Order: sequence, then structure tokens, then C-alpha cells
Amino acid sequence: MNDNLENKSYFYNLEECNIPGKQCFLENGTGLKCNRFEVEFPPQMQTKQPGYEYLMVPRPIFDNPNYKPSGKLNGKVAIITGGDSGLGRSIAVHFVKEGAKVVIPYFNEHKDANDTKKYIESLGGECILIPGDLKDPNFCKEVVNRTLNAFGKIDILINNAGVQYQKKNIEDISNEQFDYTMKSNIYSIFYLTKAAAPYMSEGSSIINVSSITTFYGEPELIDYVTSKGAIVGFTRSLSSNLVKKKIRVNAVAPGFFWTPLQPACWEPCKIPVLAADVPMGRAGQPYEIAPLFVYLASDDSKFMTGQVLHINGGQYKG
Repeated sequence: MNDNLENKSYFYNLEECNIPGKQCFLENGTGLKCNRFEVEFPPQMQTKQPGYEYLMVPRPIFDNPNYKPSGKLNGKVAIITGGDSGLGRSIAVHFVKEGAKVVIPYFNEHKDANDTKKYIESLGGECILIPGDLKDPNFCKEVVNRTLNAFGKIDILINNAGVQYQKKNIEDISNEQFDYTMKSNIYSIFYLTKAAAPYMSEGSSIINVSSITTFYGEPELIDYVTSKGAIVGFTRSLSSNLVKKKIRVNAVAPGFFWTPLQPACWEPCKIPVLAADVPMGRAGQPYEIAPLFVYLASDDSKFMTGQVLHINGGQYKG
């Protein structure tokens, strides 16, 4: 599907990483407990957020060669934060296949960003990369201005960039980390949306990325869950505010997808079992979520606003 390393299965003993009680949900839905779980992702760790795709083993699958575009986004201009890798890369690729031009603000993952740009250009698409810090409102204004200067308009805004840190207890979360997570995950969305909204018109679409963890309360991601819950509230309120301009605002709450955020967050022994309690029995790949963003960005969803769509292999029924 792309130049990934070949996917490989690993058998992992859950008892070795001291995670008792993890469930392997079988096809019959009985949820029988197992001690050995077949996984695709070996233990691994990255030390910097939000992580690097080119270091992951195996590489995420971001493109589906069997995807059949139909021009749903012809002539549209999309800003996709964090579009250098993970879900953002796949969204960007599928948007370009549907006829959009994309602008990708990203932090400092230059190799991933350039790989994404080259791939998009190989498809005949247009892509502008803008490195910088979305926690800075002035940078958010720069992203908007550069988009307008290059393409003259903004039709779609995807607020996807974010960070997450695993901490066992609330007392392990420093005030500085909590502040950093809030600014990275929700302040940045406020700043960029505030800068972009005045230039968006009837039929435009804003899509925010929340998380399944908001709805079940992941105990080791307290600050992350708090920020992602704020995104849900922001989405619902903003949708009511912008409906008079006929701008739609929705959110997507992904479950476990194989993206750089995972090895950059979790201790290595948790990586192989992060999808062990998903009823479908596996993690999602980025290409499996991108068509949902195409739907929300296109006229196919023109009667939908203020909604949170769940895609998680059945782990949470929303």
C-alpha cells in the first residue's frame, strides 16, 4: 500500500509486562481472557513528542491503492495540522486524491513532512509545508496568511496535531506538563480556528480530532483526556456559533490507531497490547480513518454539524 516495512505478527506474553486482566476479544464476542496475544507491533519507544513515523516498526499504512476517488473535494483548500505523519498524513493523501490542495503545519518532524510532500506530489497534488509551533497564536496567523497568499481561500480546517504523555498517577503530572498538553491540544485549536474562521464561507468544514479516551477515561492519560474532552465541548459550541454562516463543525474520536503518537507516549511493554481489548482484535491503520474525514469535509455531510463520530473497532459504542 506504501513503502512500509512488511507487517509482521509477534506473540507477546501479557504476564511479562505485568498487565493482568487484559482481554483478547474473540470473534464470538465472549471476551475470553488470554495470556498470549498476537500483535503486529513489537515493544518500542521514542523519546520526543509527537513522534516520528519513519522510526516506527512496522511503518503505518497511510494509503490504500484500492481507494476510488470521485472528485469530492475538487478545488478545495485544506489546512491539516500534523499532516506530516500518522492520521494527518493519510488525511492529506486522501484529500489530494479527491482534488484538494493541502497546507500542512507541523512542529519539527522535517523528514516525515518532506516524505509526505513528495508522496503527495507523486500523486500530482499540491502541498505546502509550514514548520512551527501552533501553541503560538502568531504562528497560527502566519499559517492562515500563507494559505491565503498561496491559494486565495480556506475551505477545510483539520485540527489534528497533539501530544500525549503516559503518567501512572495524577501526582506524576507536573504543572508544566499539564500546561504544555493543554496549549498543544486545545489552545492551538482555538488559535488556529479563530484565525481561519473569518476567511471561511458557506459550505466550509472544520473537523477536530478528539479521542476515544475522552469517553472511557484512560487512567494514565489524565491531561490528554482532559484536553480531548475540551475539544468535544469546543466542537459542539463552535458548531452552534458558526451555523449561521453555514460552516459545519464536527469531531472525530479515534480509538487505537498505529501512529507515531503511540511509541512516543507509552512504555515499550504496552505497545504490543494496546489493541488487545478491541472487539475487532486489532489496531486501526491510518488509511482506514481518512475516508471519514473526506465525508465530513465534502458536501456528502452537508446536513451534519456539532457531531462526534466514533471509529474504534467496536471498543466504544458512541
